[in-house]
Amino acid sequence: MPGLRREEVALLAGVSSDYYIRLEQGRENSPSPQVLDAVAQALKLDAEATDHLNRLCLTASQRPRDWGETGPSRQLLQLMEGWEHTPAFVVGPALDIMAGNSLATALHSGFDRFDNLARMVFVDPAGREFYQEWERAAHSCVAEIRAAYGHDPDSARIAEVVAELSAQSKEFAGIWQRHDVKGKSQEGKHLKHPQVGDLYIKFAAFTVNGAPHQQLVVYQAEPAGPTAAAFETLRALATQSKQARAAVPVADLAVNEQ
Repeated sequence: MPGLRREEVALLAGVSSDYYIRLEQGRENSPSPQVLDAVAQALKLDAEATDHLNRLCLTASQRPRDWGETGPSRQLLQLMEGWEHTPAFVVGPALDIMAGNSLATALHSGFDRFDNLARMVFVDPAGREFYQEWERAAHSCVAEIRAAYGHDPDSARIAEVVAELSAQSKEFAGIWQRHDVKGKSQEGKHLKHPQVGDLYIKFAAFTVNGAPHQQLVVYQAEPAGPTAAAFETLRALATQSKQARAAVPVADLAVNEQ
């Protein structure tokens, strides 16, 4: 906690300085729930940060199952694709895009790749223009990955993404060192698409039943508002593009590929 020395935190938590240092360095294997609660109170952690602390102190046998690369179910994919007027996509613990419907893909068409939200925010040049509140988006992404790390500190994919982004972005590396924790929830966003302009959306994130490593993210526009109209324009453009590709004769495709 800023402003407090280790000795002061230990005193407030009612533990010895040596014990607190071992706990901080991950050398204390099985701290009691009472000790962790006392440390959380001393550090003035909020509910999410307290939960994160408790999960980090779980033994390997107590940690949740590693879900690996399990993808979204066919039913979930069909559900999302049926939402023609609503962007929806599924993210994994490291903010990898596991699937997205047509409108979500069109919404993010200005990016080089629609593959990982954190990479899109920190590395893709389109990120700073698309996310009009870039600082907020950046801190949110890192805090979400940090929260996922608390759920599964042995995740190879989370470690890989953190290492890659830390090497490619000083901003990511700096924010990661803050240890902020925040899962996806519900809030507003101000986005700007290169074709349809400003978008003001609300989004909600839902844990997928039977696949707790997946979150379904849904973007909502105010009914009959400018953003809803922009979504319709994007949908029409995406449909036209899809139809144009389908109309190209196979022979022409073969010529173009040569």
